[in-house]
Amino acid sequence: MYICAMFEESGLPLYKSLYEKLRRQIEEGIYRSGDLLPSENELSALYGLARSTVRNALDRLVNDGFIVKQQGRGSIVKGKAKGVGILSLKSTSSALGGNLSTRLIVKPEIRSWKEAFGYTISQSERDAGCIYFERLRLINNRPVFFDITMLPNINLPRFTMHKLENASLFDLLRTAYQIEVTGGVQHLYALKANKELQEYFQVKAGHPVLQLNRKIETNRPGMHIYSKVFCNTQEYALFGTF
Repeated sequence: MYICAMFEESGLPLYKSLYEKLRRQIEEGIYRSGDLLPSENELSALYGLARSTVRNALDRLVNDGFIVKQQGRGSIVKGKAKGVGILSLKSTSSALGGNLSTRLIVKPEIRSWKEAFGYTISQSERDAGCIYFERLRLINNRPVFFDITMLPNINLPRFTMHKLENASLFDLLRTAYQIEVTGGVQHLYALKANKELQEYFQVKAGHPVLQLNRKIETNRPGMHIYSKVFCNTQEYALFGTF
């Protein structure tokens, strides 16, 4: 059976390669809400994959909320939720699709740990040091999120060489390091914008913002992603699915 060369060269398991391709096509609008994906047989023939491999990729799209399966119809693309889906443990890029752009305020750099937004750091994470970066996220060129991210420098070779402008951190970890988000905890606070946030969000003193602290678990034992996200909700409401 001929297997698509792109999948063989990706270095990922075949079902993950198909999942990534279909996910990108959905997020880029190639498949829109209500569209039917090709059938298992069609995808199998198109990419030279076993039906069990195709089925695994489709099941993962179901689990991640991109499609629903209906008996007698097939795999149907779900509509994108309106609003900002940052309360779900998924990437901001996935929640917003092509509307999101990113400015790097502090490029990824290796630092020693000082704190992790109130969460406990394991000794192995502390010993490894952290990769630290800051990003300003914009929707339709309007600043909406300012986020500070720290992750332990454990088996992440050349991470600081990756470009994170207009890129998803979760996608990078998944495709380059086989690190998957599996869950986590988060705490939400309401506060007034300080001078730094006033400048980033282009708002006046006292403007209300939301602060979201997160400790995100991954499939790699002892590996967590720590982040603090400030949200300008002047024009956007936050939502989450649970």
